[in-house]
Amino acid sequence: MNQPDRPTRTSGRPPTLREIAERAGVHVSTASRVLRQPEPADGWSEAALRVREVAVELGYQPNLWAASLRTRKTTTLGVVMPRLTDGVVATMFQGIEETATQAGYSVLLSSPPDDLDAQRRAIEFLVSRQVDGLLLSSLHSPGREFVDSLSVGALPMLQLNRHADVGLPFVSGDDHRGGYLAGRHLLDRGFTEVAVITGPDHASTSRDRLAGFRAALAENGIELRPDRVVRSDFDVSGGVAAATVLLESDSRPEAIFTVSDTIAIGVLGVARDLGLRIPDDLALVGYNDIPVVAQLPVPLTTVRSPARLIGATGVRHLLSIIAGNDVESVKLPVELIERASTRK
Repeated sequence: MNQPDRPTRTSGRPPTLREIAERAGVHVSTASRVLRQPEPADGWSEAALRVREVAVELGYQPNLWAASLRTRKTTTLGVVMPRLTDGVVATMFQGIEETATQAGYSVLLSSPPDDLDAQRRAIEFLVSRQVDGLLLSSLHSPGREFVDSLSVGALPMLQLNRHADVGLPFVSGDDHRGGYLAGRHLLDRGFTEVAVITGPDHASTSRDRLAGFRAALAENGIELRPDRVVRSDFDVSGGVAAATVLLESDSRPEAIFTVSDTIAIGVLGVARDLGLRIPDDLALVGYNDIPVVAQLPVPLTTVRSPARLIGATGVRHLLSIIAGNDVESVKLPVELIERASTRK
């Protein structure tokens, strides 16, 4: 007996939804719905699995452009993320991309320099690509005037990592708590002559970590001297410059807290050149727990920030805003990881 003809992949022509539906034994509207939505929380039904298997077999590719014309959605998220060469920022972006992909979205990334003019151009570019929402990782504070001046209409936006008082929700680590944990740890180890190498004042991450550190000292009646707070960029060279100021002074501190691990690496280089031993002559605490710091000759005590989770949570919250929901700002938990750089 001859078998009925079944649609097969035609050379040079992509399969149609009708061909997929007929082969899977479902209505064409069912095939369309299955192929345009992310996997439901309770998993795919048996019929949906057949549709997806047939689509893969026939080489089906959704026409995203046609879909965007119908729905006015591009299923694309825009991300403005300076300093992508920084390990923490790169890990955060991994969380963004993984979660967006799982939700059926693609990500359009712009990584401008960390200044307002460059960020404005990046935002304008992404808006011109008709993204469905924006994740902004490095807004400067104060930032309301900057955000109010953007020509973005009602485009959903969410702050990531940093936060500024701009009327937008944010997802970040609990930086104030992280700074407090660093200060409490040094006090518990008996260090009172302490210093901080902090980042640019426009970065909430820097300000909040410094404020948390001060709060820990204040609980013990200790005030952080002005000359023991040195500003730096979030990089190794900034750490070198700031550490040179602190460690070559007449009143060298016995412990330093840096608001990023990359700054701490610069401090280690200066300490080595000056013949200082870690932690006998100088204790050191970093921030973020990038992978390399556990493998240093003297492993670094640091505050672990959940970079990947920050990115993933930011995407989920932005998608919720796109769906018309209100979301609350979130500060995710951090933890202090003790290693040899603070053990006497």
